[in-house]
Amino acid sequence: MDRWHYLLVLIVCVVLTVPLEFLGRGVYRRPRLLLGAVLPIAVFVIWDLVAIAAGVWSFNPRYVLGVRLPGGLPLEEFLFFVVVPLCGLLTFVAVEGLLDKAKLGARKRADR
Repeated sequence: MDRWHYLLVLIVCVVLTVPLEFLGRGVYRRPRLLLGAVLPIAVFVIWDLVAIAAGVWSFNPRYVLGVRLPGGLPLEEFLFFVVVPLCGLLTFVAVEGLLDKAKLGARKRADR
């Protein structure tokens, strides 16, 4: 079961934040915003690949499934770089949307 921990944590993060898509202006419906959050992961992927090649960075095989991308990067590590910014962005946009709605409601009450 240890081999699934990393992937299961990522799945839980996605499952818990997907409903946030409907609380704000959304993220999945805004491709430019989505790409802006996910494209910078290339820097971290390259960083990991260089560290793996230099023998500075490794992943305990006990905690990963064993699916390796080119350069020896575990699939879970790549998914981490996609999931974490995505979940953070979903949370930010949802909170921003809720705060906007609260401000609008307060203005309407003040106008009465």
